[in-house]
Amino acid sequence: MGAIAERYRKVLREVADAADMAGRDPADITFVAVTKTVGVDEVRQAIAAGMHDFGENRALEFTGKQGLFPHERWHFIGTLQTNKLKQVVGKAKLIHSVDSLHLLEAVDARAREIEVVQPVLLQLNVSGEISKHGMTLEDAEEAVRAASDLPGVDVRGVMTMAPLGKPESVRWVFREAAHWMGCLQALHCDAVNLTELSMGMTNDFAVAIEEGATIVRVGRAIFGR
Repeated sequence: MGAIAERYRKVLREVADAADMAGRDPADITFVAVTKTVGVDEVRQAIAAGMHDFGENRALEFTGKQGLFPHERWHFIGTLQTNKLKQVVGKAKLIHSVDSLHLLEAVDARAREIEVVQPVLLQLNVSGEISKHGMTLEDAEEAVRAASDLPGVDVRGVMTMAPLGKPESVRWVFREAAHWMGCLQALHCDAVNLTELSMGMTNDFAVAIEEGATIVRVGRAIFGR
């Protein structure tokens, strides 16, 4: 067994253990392998090991790898600029990083232009860090209400990133994100079905799962970088 396959099995065990701790079914959690800085051969090894959801954070890298492996599920997880929408919209299984109503409207316009419906997540800045992109709860509420009138986007849920630190020290961020998700669900906006909560990376995905993550984004634990 290769190193990537071995690491993948280890991470799957950790995902299952965290799900068990929370009384959840591991099958309800989507594992996204983050291929930032990862070469094409390593992606092939990951596919051979059983991985099919991949995440990229730069439009150029996303376009290249999605083009080489079009049958896999490619997630866009990085900051998305409006001048890069043509490279991502219609190709991404899910855009995790819609961080403003303006961007949501721009994704909608591009999606309608090419006659697709683009699944997206709203990026939340739960921790309040100036260095992080993302919406406040009030911003997200406005975006969810607006989404009912944006037929080119399918808002599936939310995404957040925790500050660097020990897993237990950032648990509150994941717990608060789940609370914000509940607040948005309580709006009961037409045509918006919020089910996905993307949070947790290599350092803290187990805690994120315990707090309700349905999608985790893991790179270093798989690819060793």
